[in-house]
Amino acid sequence: MSAKPDPATLPCSPADETAGLKYFPRMLGKIRLHAAGKLWEDLHANLGKGSDAACTAFLHVGYDDLKARVLQGGTDQEILQWCQEQTRPLNDTDKLVWNHYTMKLGINDHTTPMLIKRKADSGLGDRDDIQTMTHYMDVDEGRLP
Repeated sequence: MSAKPDPATLPCSPADETAGLKYFPRMLGKIRLHAAGKLWEDLHANLGKGSDAACTAFLHVGYDDLKARVLQGGTDQEILQWCQEQTRPLNDTDKLVWNHYTMKLGINDHTTPMLIKRKADSGLGDRDDIQTMTHYMDVDEGRLP
């Protein structure tokens, strides 16, 4: 990873939510910051991949379609509503399942090796308290110590 980013180049935490759906505002923030030429360079490679891809797959919308909608403007709430109009409305159980997935990502799952590598590359390899991708992002991006 590169030097610590300017906070103005960062999206919100993956723990933030829109209408009870975690990660969604982060994904939209990355799209907006990238379009404005302000997104932290370390985040460029995963645009539309990783958790972005998982979130759009969960919502049953294509990343490119979502990106186009975000760039048309509107609030996160309006864009989430648009996603649901394209496919299906989310109920409380849908949100519970997604939120659990996103908040536990990195604990003994397919992303654990990536989390270990990112921690090591960021000089955080000795931080046993960082056990999820969400916690790692918040520490790496300076929101948590």
